[in-house]
Amino acid sequence: MRAFLDFEKTVADLEGKIEELRHLSDESDVNIAEEVARLNVKVERQLRTTYQKLTPWQKVQVARHPDRPHFKDVVEHLVEDFTPLAGDRHFAEDRAVVGGPGRFRGRSVMVIGTEKGESTQQRLDSNFGMARPEGYRKAGRLMRMADRFGMPVLTFVDTAGAYPGIGAEERGQAEAIARSIQTSLSLRVPIISAIIGEGGSGGAVALATADRVIMFEHAIYSVISPEGCASILWRSGDHAREAAEALRLTAQDLLRLSIVERVVPEPLGAAHREKTVALTSLADAVEEELAGMLVCDPAELRRLRRERFLAIGGELG
Repeated sequence: MRAFLDFEKTVADLEGKIEELRHLSDESDVNIAEEVARLNVKVERQLRTTYQKLTPWQKVQVARHPDRPHFKDVVEHLVEDFTPLAGDRHFAEDRAVVGGPGRFRGRSVMVIGTEKGESTQQRLDSNFGMARPEGYRKAGRLMRMADRFGMPVLTFVDTAGAYPGIGAEERGQAEAIARSIQTSLSLRVPIISAIIGEGGSGGAVALATADRVIMFEHAIYSVISPEGCASILWRSGDHAREAAEALRLTAQDLLRLSIVERVVPEPLGAAHREKTVALTSLADAVEEELAGMLVCDPAELRRLRRERFLAIGGELG
């Protein structure tokens, strides 16, 4: 059963009526095709109206929708011969970060992403997509492996942020994130990152320090969650809506600020309604961005990557 967000009540009511009519049709000989078609048109119109004027807080809700494409969906639809590799060679395996070599549209690549999980057990196993230091160290290990074998790196980010637990801090969470960023900046191969859901704080930056950063239309990317920002500025999570407005965390805001290079359109009603369509658009965007990177020599790649990050915020100053 589809999960609806608070602002989708009208859509939920209309789709509920469609299901009732279909159930009625199954139990009798009544032809309800015309009525279902009429209601489907109303659903489409309502979705278009609703999603054309989403507020930043509503975008946050869409980005967190449990049915949005996860990293495992990305791998399933975009990558062939994917071979996940485990462990950071220092402490342990972290299932919040998944990665390994595979083939993307005929080219060998290293694919790395954060996985939130779908079922309750999967979410617990992956710590709801919040990586510990070993996850970022594993990502760095895989990036260095990709560099050694000349494989472009593709990262897919969907995390509320790095895990803030005591154990993670004791094992060097900040250092692990910084090392991952440092490794990303030093690569001699192209690195492209896609924000597919939430891009939260340093936990996202650790995997999104790339030559090109692209975002789904209704994804978010920010230095802190709206709730975390509200708790600091207003001492209350009740101001999360205001914080979302102030953070400029939508894909459209970030494109204007030159923090991301491309916004990938989502199907009507967002990616969770038509995952395959959304992921095909994502694959096309990644392929186009990657094609532009492959013509650069390693030294030029590193120089352009450095300049990209040094330029961020320059216009605001």
